[in-house]
Parts: sequence; structure tokens; C-alpha cells
Amino acid sequence: MMDITWICSLLLAVAISCLIYSSWNMMYQRRNLPPGPTPLPIVGNVLQIKRGQLVQSMIEFAEKYGPIYTIYFGHNPVIVLSGYETVKEALVDRAEEFGGRGSIPTFDQYFKGHGIVFVNGERWKELRRFSLTVLRNFGMGKTSIEERIQEEAGFLVERIRSCKEKAIEPSNFLLQAVTNIICSIVFGNRYEYDNKSFLQLPLLFSVIFRDVSSFWGQMMDMLPGVMQYIPGPHQNIIPNFKKLETFISQSVEMHQKTFDPDSPRDYIDCFIIKQHQEKDNPNFNMQNMVFAIMNLFFGGTETVSTTLRSAFLILVRYPEIQAKLHNEIDREIGENRIPNNEDRMRMPYMDAVLHEVQRFTDILPANVAHATTRDTNFKGYTIPKGTDVYPLLCTVLSDPKQFATPHKFNPNHFLDSNGCFKKNNASMPFSAGRRVCVGESLARVELFIFLTTILQNFTLTSKTKFTDEDIKPGRTGFANSPMLYEISFIPRTGSQ
Repeated sequence: MMDITWICSLLLAVAISCLIYSSWNMMYQRRNLPPGPTPLPIVGNVLQIKRGQLVQSMIEFAEKYGPIYTIYFGHNPVIVLSGYETVKEALVDRAEEFGGRGSIPTFDQYFKGHGIVFVNGERWKELRRFSLTVLRNFGMGKTSIEERIQEEAGFLVERIRSCKEKAIEPSNFLLQAVTNIICSIVFGNRYEYDNKSFLQLPLLFSVIFRDVSSFWGQMMDMLPGVMQYIPGPHQNIIPNFKKLETFISQSVEMHQKTFDPDSPRDYIDCFIIKQHQEKDNPNFNMQNMVFAIMNLFFGGTETVSTTLRSAFLILVRYPEIQAKLHNEIDREIGENRIPNNEDRMRMPYMDAVLHEVQRFTDILPANVAHATTRDTNFKGYTIPKGTDVYPLLCTVLSDPKQFATPHKFNPNHFLDSNGCFKKNNASMPFSAGRRVCVGESLARVELFIFLTTILQNFTLTSKTKFTDEDIKPGRTGFANSPMLYEISFIPRTGSQ
């Protein structure tokens, strides 16, 4: 009797499961969304995504389903775009329709619609416009942004020189130097590299990026309703954000005590002025100030320092490219003059190498999620308002129709037959359209001055023989990072 009851229960469970699956499948097929892998009830396509390889799985789906397809994170559809033409049509040609910010649970659980990056509507427009104005017009203190970068590059050179050619892992030095640039803009001052409170700041950004990009972070973004109750490294994201908030809030409080409206020193002072001008505007309250500052740090620290770290590894792998850069620096700048951003116009090879580093290293392979701002007809499909969209930057930066050797590091992608710099519209490391990175121009200046100054003073070497496989981007989760490595910085003749 027990056997019959058990068999009946099993058959009933199978029948119910089949009914649920059939109903789900019919509902799924009736929607005029792009095709994609058939989702399962509750979990969607999560079980079809390789463990810890969300981006690589999306690339493989594109090979099967084409440049636009649908996957499901749980019951939520996500439209995935791949290839330059498709991504450009969405982000540039139809920028308004695809200009919303999509759901990113690893960040949304903390920011909850505040700040600049993870918001929509008037709040996004006002805070972005304000921040762009401050960054573009910055120069209110004794030194401009470029001069601060030059100064920080000098401190970085001295810190490296103090290692006396010893092999080092450069992550911390680079992250501290780049973080100091944002500190000088936001807080009005830089910190010494051995300042204990300052050391916690870049470390927290690095740890959060790591946790967001991990398998656990990827699962949180796909199944937030489940993962919020499951222990793992993703549970550290909010506590680490709160530590950052404490650090920034303390600096804001100190600014409020010493604030002089006639002599603004930095981003915080400018925000306080804006608060006084628009007292009834909730978009310029304390919470948005702190979260906007966090966004500036996230956009301008880990990404820039990771790009520089990748560049060092690539130049050690290809010493012939490093030698060409040394020759261009010696010819156009010399040994003693500090590099400035205007030098870039006379240094096409350096410009090409920097563009190729950003293309090849592919720091944010899946972009930051977008969303449709209204019901949208796109390539014959109907995408409802508010649908998450993933424009895969990695498929743009490695589009074989746009780059001759997409999976090989090749500065000639950005050089013409005469050796002059050649622009390529498919170079979108900062994204494109309405959601292009606020700090793009600042980041480009930083990358040029930091890398040029380092190469003006040092030759990068390593006892390790790195391979092409060693320098390839991982393309797993939210952000790509190069392998950990050690290199030596050998002073060049006349630079000591």
C-alpha cells in the first residue's frame, strides 16, 4: 500500500511539474521578446549558466541565438545585445529608449536609488549634470586636475624608486595613487601612502569589486530573492559599503564645519553650495551627496588602477612595444620634463597602446545593466518598458568586423598606414550614449600621465616569462582583473 501511495504521489508531482512547465513555456513563447534558451520556472536560465562564468556564458549564447536574445534571471527577462552594430544602434542611435539604468542587485541592495550611477529619472539627470560640471570646471584650488595627476605621478615614481629594483606586486601602489586623485577632487587633499586610515579606502573598493564579480556576486545578481538569505562572500558587500559611507560622512562633516561659500575647495564644498541654493530639492540631500561620492570613487579608482596594472603586465610580455614607447617618450618629452596631456597629440603610439590596453583588457565586459525607458520595438521584437538590457561591451571590443586581430593585443588597431593615431568608433571601454562614464575624460588623462611618467623613469621587467594566455582577460563576472604578478622597475639612464 505504501508503494502505491508513493508512486501516486510521485506521478502527481511529475504531472504538476509538467503542467507548471507547460504553462510557463506557453506564456514565455507568447511574448514577442527575442529568442533565447528556454527558461525553467522559478530559476529561469540560471542553471544553464556556467558556474562563475556569467559573461562567458552570455557570449556563448550569442553565438547560438544571435546578436539579440533573451535570458531569464529567475522570472525576470534580460535582453542581451552583442556586437558593435547592435550595441551602437541601441546605446547611440536609440540612446533615449535604452538609457535607463537596469537592476544590479549587488549594488541596488545598498544604494536603493540614490547617488548617480544606479538611479533613473530626474535624480540621475540632476546629479550627473552637477557632477560633470564640477569635474569639467575643476580648478578652483591652487592646482588643476592635470597638475594634481602630475604631482601624484611624481609621488608614485618616488615610491617605486624606494623599492630599489626589487620585484613587487604593483596593485597597492597603483590603487593608492589613483585613489588619491579622486580624494583630491572630492576631499581637497591627498593622503600619504602609509596613512592607515587612507589605506582602508582603496582596499575596501578592491574587496567590493572582487565580491561583486565572484560566483556569489553573480548569483546575487541573478537570483537576489534567494541569495539574500544564503551565507557567502556576497553578504560582506553591504557591511563594506557601510564602512566606506562612514569614512566619507566623516569628511563631509569636517567640511561643513570649515565651509566657506566664497572659497569652495572641492566636490563636497560645491555640493554644499548646491544644497544651500536648492534647499527644497531632495536630490541634493546628504544621502545623495555621500552616495554620489561613492560612485565617483568606484568609477575612478579600481577601473583605472586595474587598467594600469594590465598595461604593465602587457608591456612586460611585449618588450618590443615597451621599447617603442620609450623611444617616443625620449623623442617627444625627454628625461626631465613632466609629461602633460597635450603631449598625447604628438605621441600617436602611446595613444594607440592606451586605447588597445583598454580594448584588450575589457574591464567591464558586460557593461553596467541598462533598461528600456519605454515600450520599445527593436529589430522586430517588443521590449517592455523597464526591461533590463545587457549591452556586452566585450563583444564590441572584440568584434572581428571592427578589429583585425580581436583576441590579440595589437596597437595597430589604432594606427593608420602612416603611423598616425586612428580613431575606431567600436572602442567603447567607457560605454556609450546617455550612460557613458561621467569620469571618462579624467580617466584618459590619468592613464596617459601615469603610464607615460612611469615609462619615462623605468623599464619594466620580470623574471617570469609571461605568455599570451597570462595577459588574456578572464571575462567571468562584473569586472575583469589581470592575474597577480611581480615585476621590477629598473631606473632608466638619467632618470635617477
